[in-house]
Amino acid sequence: MEPVVVECLTYRAECQDCGAGTTCSGVQALVNGSLTWDTEISCPSCGLRLAVCGGDLPAELRDRLLAEHGAVRLRVDQAASRAVAMRVLRNVLGLPLADVKSVLHEVVTGRYVGTMPEMERLARGLRAAGVDAVAART
Repeated sequence: MEPVVVECLTYRAECQDCGAGTTCSGVQALVNGSLTWDTEISCPSCGLRLAVCGGDLPAELRDRLLAEHGAVRLRVDQAASRAVAMRVLRNVLGLPLADVKSVLHEVVTGRYVGTMPEMERLARGLRAAGVDAVAART
């Protein structure tokens, strides 16, 4: 079993019930090949406690993770089979065939970035298919 990859953060926001300042925490993790996320809110003024998770990572939380931790690039062996890499990208990202070639171009040119859990998931998929790949901070 491969290690869990986690990025987390703490930030301030307004309570959705009373408007007071609250402390929130967010996390994205790569666990057993799957991406998970959650956000927790705790308001000291009104006592609201809320946890949200599941589905796609909300854009706001993703943007906060990228701002706090920095973008991660996927680096792949330039000599790797394009067909193998495209198959992995399509399977892992759930992309339609028409979009895979442009994503592969972004990966090969170093322009495809994301959070560490996102990029490590792709790197693991590529390595499992025999493509030398590494997720690295930019």
